Amino acid sequence: ARRRQRAKMARLCEEFTLCGLPVGGVRGVESAGLDRVIVTQEDRTVTVYKVSDQKPLGSWTVKQTQKISCPAVYNNRTREYVVVHDHKILRIWKDEDVNLEKTFKATLAADIYQIHTLPSREPLVLFERGSVRQLDALLSAPQQEIEGVLSEDEVIRWSDSLMEGGSPVVLFVTEKDGLFHLYAQKLNPNIWHKFKLDTGEENDCPLSFVVSSQRKGIVLMCLYSSGCIYQMPLSLHSNSAEKEQVLPRSLLLKLPRCEDSLSRVAILVLDETHVAVLGVPYSNQRPVKDCLSIWNTSFQTLQAWKEFPEGSCGQLWCDCGKLFVPHGKVLTVIPFTCEISSLAAVLGKLKQPDAAVKSISTVVNWNTMLHGAQSAEGPEPTPEHTLVEPGSKRNLRSRKSQVVSPQSQPLSLDEILTEIQTGTKEKIDEHLKLFLQNLQKSNAQLIIAQIATILVARCKTQVKFYPQKALVNLLTTQMLSYSLCPDLMAVALDEADYSMLQLCLQQFPDIPEALTCACLKLFLSVSDSDLEKITVDLGNVASYVELDQSSSKAEEKMEIVENGFSPLLLEEDNCDGKEADDCLQSDGKVTCPVSLKRAVLLNEILLSSYSETFLLPHLKDLSVPQVVLFLRYLEYLYTKQCETVRVELPGKRSPTVNQVLDWISLLLDAHFMVLVMATEARELITHLHKFIRSQVKFYSQLSKIEGSLQNLRQLKPQKSDGLYSIEVIKIF
Repeated sequence: ARRRQRAKMARLCEEFTLCGLPVGGVRGVESAGLDRVIVTQEDRTVTVYKVSDQKPLGSWTVKQTQKISCPAVYNNRTREYVVVHDHKILRIWKDEDVNLEKTFKATLAADIYQIHTLPSREPLVLFERGSVRQLDALLSAPQQEIEGVLSEDEVIRWSDSLMEGGSPVVLFVTEKDGLFHLYAQKLNPNIWHKFKLDTGEENDCPLSFVVSSQRKGIVLMCLYSSGCIYQMPLSLHSNSAEKEQVLPRSLLLKLPRCEDSLSRVAILVLDETHVAVLGVPYSNQRPVKDCLSIWNTSFQTLQAWKEFPEGSCGQLWCDCGKLFVPHGKVLTVIPFTCEISSLAAVLGKLKQPDAAVKSISTVVNWNTMLHGAQSAEGPEPTPEHTLVEPGSKRNLRSRKSQVVSPQSQPLSLDEILTEIQTGTKEKIDEHLKLFLQNLQKSNAQLIIAQIATILVARCKTQVKFYPQKALVNLLTTQMLSYSLCPDLMAVALDEADYSMLQLCLQQFPDIPEALTCACLKLFLSVSDSDLEKITVDLGNVASYVELDQSSSKAEEKMEIVENGFSPLLLEEDNCDGKEADDCLQSDGKVTCPVSLKRAVLLNEILLSSYSETFLLPHLKDLSVPQVVLFLRYLEYLYTKQCETVRVELPGKRSPTVNQVLDWISLLLDAHFMVLVMATEARELITHLHKFIRSQVKFYSQLSKIEGSLQNLRQLKPQKSDGLYSIEVIKIF
């Protein structure tokens, strides 16, 4: 039987900007662990970014008189960064180091071309004259003599490293007088190989190189100025360096012709059947060179492409399923996927569930990116919005018995998009509900993101249009994130839609800190009478929130303060647990300072993700009454948590004691001077101080008891006489 040939379909997902670029551009982008990259700029700066958050984790700069010579790398064995400046000077530092000038420095005897890293291996240093050394061997004797391998006027154009047979291999291509050679040094044992590259036609020269380790062995791919990609298999199994060999080449892919000769290009291998090409036209009809294209080398077909109107500089990097492309004044990250498919799908002849989906740009699945494949499945959607698996078949008997009226038949994607742009809210709710029930899971996220974007855009242009029910239906599918529809929360804030904001805070893992603080400000400023009119999910809040029912206790009993002086503030410092309790509760019962619905909304803020660096500036926008109210609620939560043995509150959406303490610290950091000067906050700060101190004293006493119990365990047990007895242990 003939075996069906299968391939992978490649897709480019929604791009995002990692950082801005200086005039010089980027020297390199290297991996620094999971979801982290090192960006080395052409000027003097090295910055580590967390890719999913697009936030810098650390930045280091060399002196103004110095210049970085090659991209910085990350040594995963020692958790250190390594960079070279002024060709010979090595700098090694860690995340906690602040000043690069105070870090480890080593001056070598020869100029360095590049540093290469391999997983769980010592970094390899390639010198400009072709020698290769391990980093630890260099650091043991920095001024050791470095022999030259290359001939005079022979320069390195490209280099890379990989593992072959359990040994690291460094490969680099050199040029001299228009001739190109490939060198390969295999370490442990040290074996040199030299190959000559076939340049073919007179004006055809290699521009970009990439090496990959495949099932058939090591393969070098070269993109030539003619637009042809050639592959050259390498054999490194000889035990000694042989005489120069000519690498046999075979045509892998012929790209569309370009009127001008190619210059700034780059090529990367995505898998065994896909390559990414930058700087080459993807079509003869559109000779745009500043574009990124993905090609299937098995079937010679174009899979995906993206144009860069701002222009590109022929640089391309790949890490963890993401392509990094500097263009214009930014460094763009483009995630990609390679999915198993048939030949018919590669050629574009496979029948799709909905042909209109082809026009939709793909998007990032945040659940997959942050939590992996298992979380990408997410919790079970509600029966109202259960999505249909592609190709699934219902029971034949139930299909016959089901009668669908013409009015209840779901609309196609084009029809639903037209409906949400022009239809009424009632019609949109009706058709969208039926459309979501019959939506295929394979492309659901793409469609839901587009529908939400169009709905929100209409809300911004038509002031009186706000399809709250339709937006809630889209949110309950659990396939949206902030990055897919950034304006959704802004519209909900303008409309003061608290239930919508609650859903967004529960489901979006990528909300910016500015929006989190905007929601907090809204939740603290709304009146209780307005909150009574809204509907929110209360969850288990009612089980631990005790409200003061008497009207006489609706307002705080504040002691008369004259000229900022209060005798309470001058009480003695020693305070035991009982005194602290008396400070917090005058009548023996702690009551919540906010209503149930406000407590629910504030809990969603406490459970949201944030970075302290970016959150603190926005917290300073809160007014003093808002800060005091929020602190009173946090004080109440902490008191209730300390009442329980497990120091936790019931329910899935309840904040932990660590989250409560973190937010108390954040508020105090942001408003400490204001709170000290504010009269209405002094008593609260005093209560917090005494209660926390009593907790510290209580836990110190527990530590003493723990030590005593451990000593008791070390005592030799007395022999039992077999009779019943009662022993009393006294701890002094």
